[in-house]
Amino acid sequence: MNLQRGINLGGYLSQCEHEQKHYETFVTERDIEQIAGWGFDHVRLPVDYEVLEEEDGTTKEQGFALVRRVIDWSKKYGLNIVLDLHKAYGYDFNDAGDGAKNTLFTDPVVAERFINLWKKIANAFAEYDHVAFELLNEVVEQENAQLWNDLIKQTVSVIRTITKKVPIIYGGIQWNSVKTLKLLDIPKKEDNIIFTFHFYEPLLFTHQKAYWVETIDKEEDIFYPEDMEYYRKKSIPIGYQGEVVTKALSKTMGEEFIHEMIEEAILAAENADVPLYCGEFGVIDEAPLEDTMRWFTDVDKVFRQYGIGCAVWSYKKMNFGFADAHYDGIREELLKLWIKQ
Repeated sequence: MNLQRGINLGGYLSQCEHEQKHYETFVTERDIEQIAGWGFDHVRLPVDYEVLEEEDGTTKEQGFALVRRVIDWSKKYGLNIVLDLHKAYGYDFNDAGDGAKNTLFTDPVVAERFINLWKKIANAFAEYDHVAFELLNEVVEQENAQLWNDLIKQTVSVIRTITKKVPIIYGGIQWNSVKTLKLLDIPKKEDNIIFTFHFYEPLLFTHQKAYWVETIDKEEDIFYPEDMEYYRKKSIPIGYQGEVVTKALSKTMGEEFIHEMIEEAILAAENADVPLYCGEFGVIDEAPLEDTMRWFTDVDKVFRQYGIGCAVWSYKKMNFGFADAHYDGIREELLKLWIKQ
């Protein structure tokens, strides 16, 4: 399956108000046609469980119909599609560390519901040859590393009783960190697995002024590339999420730093003998535009060097919208960078 350069449909069936009016207007067939027209080869479709199930686990047939509609649109315009379970019943990355809300790894009944939802998804969409399944967007907690491996094994086993051909995608813990793919068990070759990671490093730049990152300054412009001391000093207040910078061995910010970050993911994928895919990368619309272009250029160069396919976050809104006015000044330049003819 070709998953070289794609774009996320964040905020459509995930991280949104789950109302029919939103579903009918946020993304339409015209948007899928536009994405294909730009030259992307796939979309990643984040889907919250609320689209597919009631709170009691009853199937929402209309939700499955919504997903099928996007799958059909994608096929019509020659796009592959990654179905990403962005939020599961009993697990939301936004509630990381909250054991009362995130019970997926502590309650066997909730884990069984997760597996059963994937059984429903596989039964519904296994017929398509342009679809991949991504088991769960981001598992965060360190203590769930082996429990996540166990749940992966059970879920893959159930999906493979339904379909052998659909690629299955999953990543490590700590928000799909490049540094945690090595903690994943090595899959069976016949299971057709793809390892995924997310890349927003340095977070200080890509998430500058982000209201949801409590430790990030909400006023200061951050520039790229600048030197490593600039980034080390300013990343200290971010705490854990800034440690990849403060502990980096790289002497320069830019390609050298990105190489260092990506290296662990590459080694883990090589060790497991699976393809490697970046399901999310991007820069917030608060960042200076020319610096944003330089960051994307460096990341794209490293990804291409190692043959890493990727999907930019995100198509519209969500503070990262590629189609929004913020990106008007560099959109064509970015498309030339990403879509090699």
